[in-house]
Amino acid sequence: MHGDAGYAYGMWIVAAFNVGIFLFFILSFLKPRGSQEWRSMGVVGAFLVALFAEMYGFPLTIYLLSGWLGDAYPALQPFSHKYGHLWVVVFGGSDLAWAVVMGLSLLLMVMGYLLLSKGWTQIHAARGGLVTDGIYAYARHPQYTGLFLVIIGFLVQWPTLLTVIMAPIMLYAYVHLARVEEQRAEAEFGELYRDYAEKTPPFFPPVKQWKAFLTVEVGKVDERH
Repeated sequence: MHGDAGYAYGMWIVAAFNVGIFLFFILSFLKPRGSQEWRSMGVVGAFLVALFAEMYGFPLTIYLLSGWLGDAYPALQPFSHKYGHLWVVVFGGSDLAWAVVMGLSLLLMVMGYLLLSKGWTQIHAARGGLVTDGIYAYARHPQYTGLFLVIIGFLVQWPTLLTVIMAPIMLYAYVHLARVEEQRAEAEFGELYRDYAEKTPPFFPPVKQWKAFLTVEVGKVDERH
């Protein structure tokens, strides 16, 4: 199989490099402090390992689906890298399908990294104070929103059986972590935080506010309220 020109896997160095680089970027913006945060980050790390191990190392999901892929799309080469993008295969394997899948996944990941970066910048500048302006005027946990968008982007680009199972677990871990952080913030800031939480959604603002959510300047005071 490895001698087949259509086989585009077994690149474990590339897989390890991608795990390292994406984990580095995420850790740069979401710095775990307590044991619960490290456990949540551990799930992220496991997700990335499972993702890139299949993307470049051993395509377990494609092996398991190879019978179906061969019957449904006999003209395609399921073990080539292009057709490892399962959504591309589902939508017929055309260049247009490939461009749409890659474009959508890239858009989601860029949006995610933008929110991660802006959120980290505001939190770092606040030095422990309560942040309610900038992107925090639109969502109480925009960094986690950014992480969710990155994960969804990966699932659009390269869904696998393991990552589809792990993604909800990871999302639950960070939703739970957000609730714990809110309890701490309420204990520290009291009524000020409760007022903020009542008028600000936890992760996703209304659709009409997304443009402002993504483009608002860091540190700019929101004037919606």
